Amino acid sequence: MLIADDLDKLLEILPDFVRIPLEKHPSQKLLIEVVMDLGRRPEARFPNGPDYLSSKTISWQDLDFCTRRIGNFSNDNRSGIERTLHRISSIRNRQGSIVGLTCRVGRAIFGTIGIIRDLLEKKESILLLGKPGVGKTTAIREIARILADEMEKRVVIIDTSNEIAGDGDIPHPAIGRARRMQVAYPELQHQVMIEAVENHMPEVIIIDEIGTELEALAARTIAERGVQLVGTAHGNCLESLIKNPVLSDLIGGIQYVTLGDDEAKRRGTQKSILERKATAAFQVAIEIHSRNSWVVHETVDYKVDQILQGIYSLNQCRRFNQDGSLKIECNLSLVNHDSLSKVSFKQTSSFSSRNHLNNFKNLLSYDKLDSSSSNLKASKIIKKIQQVPPVLHSSYIAAPFSLYLYFVDIKQIKAVIHILQLSLFITKDAIKADAILALRSSVKQNTKLRQIAKARNITIYTIYSSTIPHITRALRKILNLNSCSQLNWKQLYENKTNDQLEALEEANEAITKIVMNKREIVELLSCVANLRKIQHHLVQIYNLKARSFGEEPNRRLRIYPK
Repeated sequence: MLIADDLDKLLEILPDFVRIPLEKHPSQKLLIEVVMDLGRRPEARFPNGPDYLSSKTISWQDLDFCTRRIGNFSNDNRSGIERTLHRISSIRNRQGSIVGLTCRVGRAIFGTIGIIRDLLEKKESILLLGKPGVGKTTAIREIARILADEMEKRVVIIDTSNEIAGDGDIPHPAIGRARRMQVAYPELQHQVMIEAVENHMPEVIIIDEIGTELEALAARTIAERGVQLVGTAHGNCLESLIKNPVLSDLIGGIQYVTLGDDEAKRRGTQKSILERKATAAFQVAIEIHSRNSWVVHETVDYKVDQILQGIYSLNQCRRFNQDGSLKIECNLSLVNHDSLSKVSFKQTSSFSSRNHLNNFKNLLSYDKLDSSSSNLKASKIIKKIQQVPPVLHSSYIAAPFSLYLYFVDIKQIKAVIHILQLSLFITKDAIKADAILALRSSVKQNTKLRQIAKARNITIYTIYSSTIPHITRALRKILNLNSCSQLNWKQLYENKTNDQLEALEEANEAITKIVMNKREIVELLSCVANLRKIQHHLVQIYNLKARSFGEEPNRRLRIYPK
C-alpha cells in the first residue's frame, strides 16, 4: 500500500513554532490535521488523539502568515495548496475575518480498493457512506484512478471543493487519466453533474458529498441515462439514508402506502406502511465504518425493502488482515421494529481469500481448518456439521415449499424463516400453495378456503396465536423437521485428502449461503477434474444442478438454484 501525502508542502505554510515540532514529531506520517484558533495553542490531531505543538498561542499575524501562502477561499470557506490534496478550511467571525484554520492532510493512498475490486468490475453504481474522516474521498480518488487507468473507462470527476484532484488548474496525478470538472459555487454542483453527461460523454461520473435534494435528483437523472455513478454521502449506515428525506431518492425514495382492511389483516400489519417508491440510483451501497472495515450491500433495492419490512438480511463485512489477506464476515441479524424488537439472530462466517477477488463471482465463505492430518480435519468438519441444529441442516436439503398465510403475521413468519434458514416461500395464491397456515379463530368462518384445501387435497395447519413459538412449532410440523440423519455427511467427509475437503467445504458454503439462501448462481474456484467430481456429487445431494465451464486447468463448476 503506497501513500503520497506531500506533507512538506503543507508544513511550508505554517509558522515556525508550529512547523518545527511537527517535523520532529514521531507520528508525523499519521497526522490528520492541524488546528489553529485565535488565542489558543496550535493543535495537531492524530488517530490516537490530539497533541499540542507549542505553548505559544495563535495571533492575528500567525493566521495572516498562513492565509498569504495559500489560494483564495471559496464560498464554502475552503482553500488548498496547488498540486496537492491538502485542504485548508477557515472559521470566520461576524465581520468576515478569519479567526481559525483547519489544515487537513490530503493523502493519495494506492491499494485500498482491492477490498471491493470485484464490485468495480460489475459496472454497477456504488454509493459510499460514512462519517467524516473515515476515508470516503480517499476511496473514490483511488476508484477514479483504477476505472480510468486500469479499466480504461471515460471517467469525469465533479470536484466541488477540489478535494479529489487537488487545488489548482492541473489535477493531481492520483486520479490517473480521469478528467476533472471544477464547480465555481457549491450550490451549482447539480448543474455541473448534468453538464458533464451532456457535454463530455462519460462512462463513469465521480461525485463527492451528495448533500442536497437537487444533487440527489441529478444523480437519479444520470443513473437513468445509463451512466455509472460512484458517489459519497454522509451517513453512518443505509438506515440513516432511508430516514433522511433529502437523500432518500438515492436509494429509491420512501412513500406511505395505505392497504385495504383485508390486505392489512392478511399481512398482519397496520394499514399505513412504508414502501420503496422507485428503483435505487445506486445498485451497491458501502458503509465505511473505519479505514479497514467496510460493510457491503450488493443489492440496495432488496436491502431497503428488508429494512422497511422490519427484517434485516445478511450483512457482508470486509476487512484486511495484518498479512494483507482479505477477510469477509457474513452477519445475519434479525431486528423487527414492531413485534420482533426483542428477537435477534446472528450467524458469522469468515474467510481469507486464497486468490485475487477477480476469481470470485459471488460471495463465498470459507472456514479454513488448521490441521496436518486429513482424518483430524475431516473429524472437525463433521463435528461442525453435527453442531448445526437439525432444523437448519434439514432446510438445506428440503425441496422448496410454498405456504399460504391466512390472518397470520407475515413479519413473524419471515422472522422464523430467516432464523431457521428454511426453504419456504410465502405465496399470495391459495390455489398454488402446498399448505395453508391459518389462525384458528379465523379459519372457521372461511368456508371458501376450506373448499379450496379440500379440492386440492392440501392440509390447513392452524395455530392458536400468531407468536414466534406457535409459528415455529407449526413450521416444524409442516416441513417435518424434527429429525435429521447425519450418516450421509459422515460418509461424505471421511477418508478425504486436504484438497478434497477444501473443495467440499467450498461447494457446501457456496450452496448453503448463496444458491439456497440468496437463490443466485455461483461459480466456484477452478480445480482439477477429480475435485470437481466430488463437488458434482455434493450438488446432487442437495438436489441442484451444476455444469463445468472453462478450459483446463481453469475449468470450474457453476451451480444453479432451483
